[in-house]
Amino acid sequence: MPPPNSSMILPRLFLRSCRRAGSRLKVADSMGTELTGHSLLLRTLILRRLLKRQVLAKDEKYVGLLLPPSVGAVVANAATTLLQRIAVNLNYTVSPEVMENCIRQCGIRHVLTSRKFMEKMKLEIPAELVYLEDFKEQVTLADKLAAAFQSRLMPLGVLERRLGLLDVRPDDVLTIIFTSGSTGEPKGVMLTYENVGSNIRAVNDVFRITAEDTAVGILPFFHSFGYTATMWLVLALDAAGAFHFSPLDAQQVGKLIGKYQGTVFFATPTFLRGYVRRCDPDDMKSLDVVVAGAEKLPADLCAAFEQRFGVRPIEGYGCTELSPVVSVNIPPSRSPTGDATGMREGTVGRPLPGVEAKIVDPETRQPLPQGQAGMLLIRGQNVMKGYLNKPELTAEVVRDGWYTTGDIAILHPDGFIQITGRESRFSKIGGEMVPHIKIEETLQRIVGAGEEELTVAVTAVPDERKGERLVVLHTKLEKSPQQICRELAAAGLPNLWIPSPDSFVEVQQIPVLGTGKFDLKGMKEVALARFSSAAEV
Repeated sequence: MPPPNSSMILPRLFLRSCRRAGSRLKVADSMGTELTGHSLLLRTLILRRLLKRQVLAKDEKYVGLLLPPSVGAVVANAATTLLQRIAVNLNYTVSPEVMENCIRQCGIRHVLTSRKFMEKMKLEIPAELVYLEDFKEQVTLADKLAAAFQSRLMPLGVLERRLGLLDVRPDDVLTIIFTSGSTGEPKGVMLTYENVGSNIRAVNDVFRITAEDTAVGILPFFHSFGYTATMWLVLALDAAGAFHFSPLDAQQVGKLIGKYQGTVFFATPTFLRGYVRRCDPDDMKSLDVVVAGAEKLPADLCAAFEQRFGVRPIEGYGCTELSPVVSVNIPPSRSPTGDATGMREGTVGRPLPGVEAKIVDPETRQPLPQGQAGMLLIRGQNVMKGYLNKPELTAEVVRDGWYTTGDIAILHPDGFIQITGRESRFSKIGGEMVPHIKIEETLQRIVGAGEEELTVAVTAVPDERKGERLVVLHTKLEKSPQQICRELAAAGLPNLWIPSPDSFVEVQQIPVLGTGKFDLKGMKEVALARFSSAAEV
């Protein structure tokens, strides 16, 4: 008897997706690897056999993966999951100390990677490295024959039983995704089969993904957006996937989209800025849905992208703890009615099917009236199981099934969510809450660089007199800080929101995480290093 909610069991959906794809292209990458549904399943089953026979002990629960978005990474993740092991895609952009911390938290013994990638990254990993290239010489004829029979001829019910997939429960942990660490030490987010499966099903409900779609995967799999919305969406549904190892290689990303006629593209505003400047419009003409998340999507960037490529990006919202998608705007091309009623710029869309949102007072947690800004709480099957080995931290953010996002938002009567700020991106100055994001938006307009460039960011340091002091990090600007401050005042910003002219710090580039988000921790460290007196407070 299959477990309840068996539609949530992603490896079972993966088997069916590959069988339906058959000889149709299923996954490809910019390094030239192309696999059909049959060949993807074949390779995955072969790697599963080798990992089980030669690498992983029976009691080995967590498996590290250190691979960029690629066909190899897709196969490694799928094979790990078919073994009912928990895949942990490690963030290769963090410091050695953070990497070691993540591996220690999970008790990882083996890390799947590639020699070429490790030679390029030069990482020190406190676990045994398993190089995927080395398996080529270890595949036997028996491995090939057994996997070929399983992938093409064995009845699916028998195959699922043989692989042990009928024993997988929806609330079993599928993966550990470590938080970005933008505000402190990363936490291991436990996402279950139900969490990720329900998120994919809901995304499919609103975007109506078909076999005619090709999802473009440029977000790393250590990012929950990349893990769910590009990798497992492709593995569980009928879309094909095209992957590139770095979202910063704008021209290569454009060529990948052009070659494989990408239709669905998930990215961040930071990466979209680079594509506006460097991608050939002809390469991007197949795009139908471009979704930006992780940071606020500026209207100027939307306009610049649409003018160059003929498709207007839409904004969505989510976070790692929510698997990750909470809400999204729906473009007319994917709307059942063919109109724009499913989108409203300036908002992050409506909640996905099965996801609830409510706004409460940040201190009392009492519900607030519609239209009033407050703390955004989310409930649904996408809410994480918890933080790995941190029940106290889990209890702080999940209460009665509601996850506290840390974002300040307005819930409009028709269901659209408008994010107005992040609790961690406010400063308390003179007893008032000052929003960093609002100041950044005004600064960006004043410096005149256009939203396709990342030129300014606001952080804060302790201040003995006012509580906190606003600090503006910026790349080279044509206007002086004094002139900028005058223009901030002319734009109508309150005096408390205007940084002092001596609080501007020029940097070579704004600190950004590998996920495309602002590195809030790195930004604060730069500011503290500059204002040493503040650091001593």
